[in-house]
Amino acid sequence: MQKKIIALAIATAFSAPALADNSNVNIYGVANVSYDIVDTGSDTAGRQAFSSNKVSSNTSRLGLKGAEDLGDGLSAIWQIEQLVSLDNAGGTFGTRNTYAGLKSNDAGTVLLGRHDTPYNISTRKFDVFTDGIADNRSILGGGRATAANTAPAAAAATVGASFDGRQPDVLAYISPSLNGVTGAIAYVAGAEAQATSAQTKGSAWSLAGWYDVSGLYASLGYEVHNIGNAPGTVGNTALAAGTLVKESAWKLGVSYKFIDALTASLAYERTSDNFGAAGANTLGHNAYYLSGKYTFGNDAVKLAYSKASANATANTGASQVSLGYDHSLSKRTTVYAQYTQLSNESAGVYNLFSTTNATGSTANALATAGSKPSAFSFGLKHTF
Repeated sequence: MQKKIIALAIATAFSAPALADNSNVNIYGVANVSYDIVDTGSDTAGRQAFSSNKVSSNTSRLGLKGAEDLGDGLSAIWQIEQLVSLDNAGGTFGTRNTYAGLKSNDAGTVLLGRHDTPYNISTRKFDVFTDGIADNRSILGGGRATAANTAPAAAAATVGASFDGRQPDVLAYISPSLNGVTGAIAYVAGAEAQATSAQTKGSAWSLAGWYDVSGLYASLGYEVHNIGNAPGTVGNTALAAGTLVKESAWKLGVSYKFIDALTASLAYERTSDNFGAAGANTLGHNAYYLSGKYTFGNDAVKLAYSKASANATANTGASQVSLGYDHSLSKRTTVYAQYTQLSNESAGVYNLFSTTNATGSTANALATAGSKPSAFSFGLKHTF
């Protein structure tokens, strides 16, 4: 009730005539801040390691959402979700899952807008350190390299475009659960800034299915990026005229809750591309992620390990190990401590997640070839 009153007050403040009837508006969000102590680690080029401190916002966010019952099990749904940088001002409205669509109890959900891809959704729940500096997207989904992952030929890239992403210009369908089985498919219109007919249009498809019953969760996901030279979501203007290159990934995951307190998860991923000469695979890798969480009372301990093999260039793999402890102060508020270290092979360039995710200064933790960045993080997370 209190949230609806607040939502109505905000709606009235913006436009009383237009929004006064929106009593279905719900406000929600996450405030997740931490104090991080980051060590860059030395590298194969002889760079001296140094440490730095920072406050990180860890994908804190604010959202508005609602639904209108249209009868016969059909509803109109909408959501606007915004990344909030608690450590620094800035951002653009609607940067996270923001969409409108229709939801049927029998037929599923169709939505248009910005949304996590089915591939991303399929194993996101496995990550026991999600959104913080120990997030498994340091390696999975292509990882976070120091160079912008937009040029297929970039030496420091790990993919052409991230697979574990939230894409704009999405048309998606999510099926209802049938005996624990759910399916999802999304199309990304990736050439929204095309300027001439000669430019090749980029696009993406993402598919996933998952089974979730009695503590057992299993999933399979696939995603393909067709990268053209027209500007847009899946575009690279550095490509030669008429060029269209391709990369794909598939991922298998399984998680099981052995007892009420212990959950273990395993995900395996394989990416490949045709970016090289004669269509050779240049950035593709094999990677896996293993995590466990044990809860006792108001406390929990967490452990995760991930590893990526080298791609076509020797010694470009990496591994990451993370350990954490959570203490719940209430149902909505948790304090935590965690440690993570990412170890690149001599030519590997994977980077800690938060340094490329607007959660802190990138300058203090850029990965270079062979580096081993690490971090301690002490934080508080409150959901509402």
